Amino acid sequence: MNVKHYVWGVLLIALLAMTGCNTMEGAGEDVQKAGKSIEKAAD
Repeated sequence: MNVKHYVWGVLLIALLAMTGCNTMEGAGEDVQKAGKSIEKAAD
């Protein structure tokens, strides 16, 4: 895989992540949920 494909893949993943959250507030909530899930798994 060359660098051009790698860059397009990263951009695509970033775009999908941003559209899934819709806003930065939504992104913060997603991070909090992920953190809580990790804490529960650790207990």
